[in-house]
Amino acid sequence: MQDTAGTVAVLATGGTIAGTAERATDNIGYSAAQLGVRALVEAVPALAEVPLVTEQVAQLDSKDMDFAVWAALAARVAHHVARPEVAGIVITHGTDTLEETAYVLQRLLAPAKPVVMCAAMRPATALLRDGPQNLLDAVTLARQPGARGVMAVLSGTVHSAFDVRKVHSYRVDAFGSGDAGVLARIEEGQVRRLRDWPAGEPLGLDRIASGDWPWVEIVTSHAGARADGVRALVAAGVKGLVVAGTGNGSLHHALENALVEAQQAGVAVWRSTRCLDGPVQMKSGDRLPSAGTLTPVQARIELMLQLMRA
Repeated sequence: MQDTAGTVAVLATGGTIAGTAERATDNIGYSAAQLGVRALVEAVPALAEVPLVTEQVAQLDSKDMDFAVWAALAARVAHHVARPEVAGIVITHGTDTLEETAYVLQRLLAPAKPVVMCAAMRPATALLRDGPQNLLDAVTLARQPGARGVMAVLSGTVHSAFDVRKVHSYRVDAFGSGDAGVLARIEEGQVRRLRDWPAGEPLGLDRIASGDWPWVEIVTSHAGARADGVRALVAAGVKGLVVAGTGNGSLHHALENALVEAQQAGVAVWRSTRCLDGPVQMKSGDRLPSAGTLTPVQARIELMLQLMRA
C-alpha cells in the first residue's frame, strides 16, 4: 500500500496543457482542454512514485475563465489544504489567465501550504511539449518542506502569485515576475529558493460566498483617447474602473476628465500602468488614486474584492 504522507492534490481546469492538435507540428491551431487530469498525470512516469489525488474541477480554455470556476476552485483548494495528509496542491491551468487565478486564490486563501499552478505553452500533442516537465516541477514544489502560498511554475522558474505575469505570446518561457524577480528555480528536481514564499492575511471564502462579483472593467489610455467609453460604462452601471495609463499612470486629458466624473458619480477608479514593470507613484495634483505595483488585471481583482467588502 502506498504511503499517503506527502500526498499532492492535483486539480485540473483545462488549458493548453490539456490541449490537442491534429498534427504534432501545430503549436497554435490546437483545441484547449481536451485531456482529463488522469491523462496529464499518466504522461509523467515519475509521478507514479508520488501519492496523488486527482480532481477535474473544470475543463475550459482559460481565456474563458469565470467567477463561478474561481469560486469552485478556491473551495476545493481550501478543502485539500485542510487535509493533514496533503502536503500541497497543484493546479493545471491555461496560461492566458493564470496570473489572475493565482492572484485571486492568494488573496482569498493565503494558504499555509504550497498551492502551485502549472501550465503549458504547447499542447500535449506537440513535438516540444512543455506540460509534463512543468507538471513534474509543480509536484516537486508542492512537496517542498516549508513552502507556502500560491505560486506558478513554468520552464523551471517559480513565480509568486503577487508578481507572476505572462510576458510573451508564444515562447515556452512566457512568464516573468517583473521587478521582484523569480521566487525560486527548480533544477534537476531540486528547489533553489531565491526569496520568501508568498504570505499575507486571507480574505476568506465568505468574501465571495454571495457569488455577486462587482462589475469592474479595465480601460486604457492612449493617443487620441476619448471619454465616450467611460461614460457608456458608467451609464451601464459599472461599479469600478481600472485605467492602464501610460508611463507613471499618466492619462490623456479627455479620458482623465471622464474618469474623474465617474469617481464623483460613485464609481471606484484606480490608476495602473500599461508598462510591464514598475509602480504608479503618486505625486502632487493627482486626481485619481494609484494601484501601486498591481498590474491592471491584478488591480481589477483587488478592486472587486474590496468592493465586496464595502
